[in-house]
Amino acid sequence: MPNGLTSSHPAAVAAILLTASNLFMTFAWYGHLKHLQSRPWWFAALVSWGIAFFEYLLQVPANRIGSHALGLGQLKIMQEVITLSVFVPFAVLYMGQPVKLDYLWAGICLVGAAFFIFRA
Repeated sequence: MPNGLTSSHPAAVAAILLTASNLFMTFAWYGHLKHLQSRPWWFAALVSWGIAFFEYLLQVPANRIGSHALGLGQLKIMQEVITLSVFVPFAVLYMGQPVKLDYLWAGICLVGAAFFIFRA
């Protein structure tokens, strides 16, 4: 592990990389619904796989770096919190979906999950 930010703050570095990874993931999973509706599903799958490649280039190092400070369950719950934090603005701002109270309830459930997985 290199010195500097990566070795002194692995959880923070992992969170930053996972956030960037989630941006790619969200576009790979859902962006084709906006831009490729007229194309065959297999074309959308190929485009999504191409986008997902960049997701994995960030996600794999994020989990490896994060594993130096966090347990497996903690990494997973952090990933889910980040996923919802990225998905909601994407759904509302980019995809034009209405704001739903269900996003709040889902967030509260994730806060509970984070509490239980990160408590000492």
